[in-house]
Amino acid sequence: MLRADADAGANRGANKAAPRRSRAPARVLALTLALALAGWALPARAFDLAELMAQLAQRPSGEARFAEQRFVSGLDQSLRSSGTLSFAAPDRLARLTLLPRAESFVVEGDRITLERGGRTRQVQIDSVPELAAMVAALRGTLTGDATTLLQHFVPSVGGSAAGWTLTLLPREPALAAIVRQLRLEGQQADLQRVEILLADGDRSVMTIEAIKLGAKNAQRLPAAPAELPGPARPADPLPAGKPRSTAP
Repeated sequence: MLRADADAGANRGANKAAPRRSRAPARVLALTLALALAGWALPARAFDLAELMAQLAQRPSGEARFAEQRFVSGLDQSLRSSGTLSFAAPDRLARLTLLPRAESFVVEGDRITLERGGRTRQVQIDSVPELAAMVAALRGTLTGDATTLLQHFVPSVGGSAAGWTLTLLPREPALAAIVRQLRLEGQQADLQRVEILLADGDRSVMTIEAIKLGAKNAQRLPAAPAELPGPARPADPLPAGKPRSTAP
């Protein structure tokens, strides 16, 4: 009996003397995993309108080629046109159509000058409010002017600096009755695509390719491609209502 008690006491002593297994590595591993999961779950900071406008404002002027397709209800094929675009801050925007026929559309300040078939017409931009809003959308985007955009549109931005989209929904009911939305796409400070969706379902898509010009050739714009398939775009007067061909 005494021997049994002695053995039991010895075992208890041995248990007390044995070092306890450390739980520190397990705790470190659990903490590391928790932090990793927490960081993974946090959403990336969204690319917003202020960042996009600051990015676009870095380029005060530029020149580009454009190719436009207009999809009109009742026509089997899209209407195509091509030419050049130029912009110079703060407010000069010019569209020179080369195909299917030569015409120019120049906005400078509050004046629009339209030349077609040897005839020139000028109009104050404020006399056509819907057209003024469309011009504001392009000039506001190209200059990085958020105030101008917010005056006429509800903007939403997607993507990142490397590849962004800007969707504009009209604020004014009169414009919303004509234009459902504008969607602009680009990379960095380059505007590369403009899609206009009209309220009646017609739409236009313009793709834009920047022209890299040296100072010596800055005034010489390359010609558009010699031929575009599809029917020629009909000549249409400066719109008083539906601005189908007014986007520079």
